[in-house]
Amino acid sequence: MPVSIVPIASPSIHVRDLRKVYVVSQMEAGASAALRGLLRRRKTEVAAVDGISFAIAPGEIVGFLGPNGAGKTTTLKMLSGLLHPTSGEVDVLGFVPWQRQPAFLRQVTLVMGQRNQLIWDIPAVHTFELNRVIYRIPPEDYRRTMSELTELLDLGTLLNKPVRNLSLGERMKCEIAAALLHRPQVVFLDEPTIGLDVTMQRRIRAFIAEYNRRFAATVLLTSHYMADVESLCRRVVIIHRGHLLYDGELASLLQQFTSHKTIVVQLGDCTADMNKYGEVVSCEDGRFVLRVPKAETARVTERVLADLPVIDLLVEDPPIEEVIERVFAQEGP
Repeated sequence: MPVSIVPIASPSIHVRDLRKVYVVSQMEAGASAALRGLLRRRKTEVAAVDGISFAIAPGEIVGFLGPNGAGKTTTLKMLSGLLHPTSGEVDVLGFVPWQRQPAFLRQVTLVMGQRNQLIWDIPAVHTFELNRVIYRIPPEDYRRTMSELTELLDLGTLLNKPVRNLSLGERMKCEIAAALLHRPQVVFLDEPTIGLDVTMQRRIRAFIAEYNRRFAATVLLTSHYMADVESLCRRVVIIHRGHLLYDGELASLLQQFTSHKTIVVQLGDCTADMNKYGEVVSCEDGRFVLRVPKAETARVTERVLADLPVIDLLVEDPPIEEVIERVFAQEGP
């Protein structure tokens, strides 16, 4: 599948032929194989990231998508300076990330939903104070930022609780607050809404959008909640098995890999014969979900409205998860 490379002048993030290869020891089953392995172990190379290139403009929010094991988190760790690549080049705000220069570290942050940056046995507010000192945040700026984050993320009752006593969702709110206290210009978000309820997910998305708007921050976002991606990202980068599959507009991806639409029809009950209009995906309480070819959508909709006592009707694109699966399927084994 051709990859759409987006041309960008003076990008905040520029990645060229980035690779990360791990050398993994292999041991065979059985006592004799284990003894041989003590003397000479078989080793193999595993490419977690295999020659990807992309660029992200200042102030852009980009979705970074792929299945588990695709290389997303490994890439984010290299972009934030936590890992050295095997080969390739990375430029973030004019810095080489793994050199970890203080001027670079003051302008970036990484939020990992599955990792804890807060100090476990003390209240979160103490970690915030520590970050204020580390990043040399002026007291007035710190108080103003803390007030904004406390209100937006509803942190008031959490600040003085030991982190070990927080639920996963509560901890994630504090993690995001700690990561953004120094107002970074580049934000790497790895599953930022994991463990949060639907209401809080919306608030986090609204906060990320507002942070991006207010400070023109560049955001690279990974998430398995496709509502995060659809809400925040006009552009997506998709990788699979360490390879870049797609880089372009989300709308173009939907257009390219969507061959059908979903028509949701609300009737009085589920007794109507809907198979003549399209593939019936489901019906519950009179709510039919039909799958029809995209080219037939207008004609089918017109027939349904003319033939049936329709209470409500809605035409939708298929879920983005299904579209992403089609991208992976086209890559092949």
